Amino acid sequence: MRMKGFLLAWAVFIFAGALCAQTPGTQTQSQDTPQGLPKCLSDVTDYQYSVTFTQLTIRNQAALRRQFEDQLKEPAQITEKELASEVRRVPAETVIKDVKTRGVAFDMSPGIEKKLRKANASEEVIEAVREAGPTFRAQMATMILGPGSARVQNVPKEQAREFSRVMGERAPDKAIALAETFTKQFPQSPLLGYVYSLVANAYHQKGDMEEVVAYTGYSLNFNPDNLTSLILRVGALSQPQYLRRHAVNGGKILQEALSEANHALQLISQIPKLPNETEAEYHRRLADYGSEIHGPLGMVHLMLASGGPSSMDKAELAKAEQEFTTAVSTSSHPDPRDYFRLGEAYKMDGKWGDAIQAFTKAGKLGQGTLIQTYATELIAQVKKRNAEDSVASNPHRF
Repeated sequence: MRMKGFLLAWAVFIFAGALCAQTPGTQTQSQDTPQGLPKCLSDVTDYQYSVTFTQLTIRNQAALRRQFEDQLKEPAQITEKELASEVRRVPAETVIKDVKTRGVAFDMSPGIEKKLRKANASEEVIEAVREAGPTFRAQMATMILGPGSARVQNVPKEQAREFSRVMGERAPDKAIALAETFTKQFPQSPLLGYVYSLVANAYHQKGDMEEVVAYTGYSLNFNPDNLTSLILRVGALSQPQYLRRHAVNGGKILQEALSEANHALQLISQIPKLPNETEAEYHRRLADYGSEIHGPLGMVHLMLASGGPSSMDKAELAKAEQEFTTAVSTSSHPDPRDYFRLGEAYKMDGKWGDAIQAFTKAGKLGQGTLIQTYATELIAQVKKRNAEDSVASNPHRF
């Protein structure tokens, strides 16, 4: 019975306050995400997690890519001595680019870090070197490809080379084309599951949730512990545009998203500590990964909260608030869209002060984007509603 009123209730929620000035789903280009922000910000979550792959994986993709390119030995990895010399001679941006492209032949240690800092290496350089080491690359392979990653790291050089090409392509359509060529050329490759994950990410950048769900499904059939695919899938399954097309199975889809999200969080909790990584650095890293699941989880509960035929589900709404709060409070770089959705959850819950704070934060972090525009508009709406409620509860105040 719950899903009977699902679409109607959600549609009312989406269009309340006349937020959509143009056709839902149309977009304007932004430098913040590959696809930009949609004209109707209440559909912003349809595009919200297109940056997930960037935040979790592309940040570490150079490390993973080098893990395969190590087999090709092109180009040679940077030695400790070579790096120290380069830090002294060239700008930090050049060092970071070189480190991410070539990798380093050593793991960061307190002694090496001390030498680099003495050579005036910036925090960004230190972090890039730490993430380019062989141990970190191996861990990224295990985390992203799953526990069975060891068997896919020793593939023939031709497969490693072509896989590296797919992984290195940032243009979605080109990445999809390269992946299709790879699957035809190597139909039995143990890398297929991850290739499908890359295809899913490419479709995510294109805003095609149908294909994201399809290709993450293919990927997880090869390896159910592929963390990248799990995160992309949870983000896609919880999006309004996908659920609108599958309203009949909406409840089942959201339950699947919950299950996949919990599995991803379990995998994240099992990520081992890196050598020479402090406890604070380790827990901050895990929190950053986890925040990318808590955002979509908040969306799942927000959808469930608005799925009742006559009223909001307060229990689900409370869970949505908690998940969005966790997402923004545990991330080193909170997503303004999570703050915006947190504000919407508070607004639905009648928590006017909390809603204003969340929208204000969303506007500041999303400065110069539609998030700021609509956050400002909603702040005005919430303040007006708060004033009306105050008058209604105190009719003799004036």
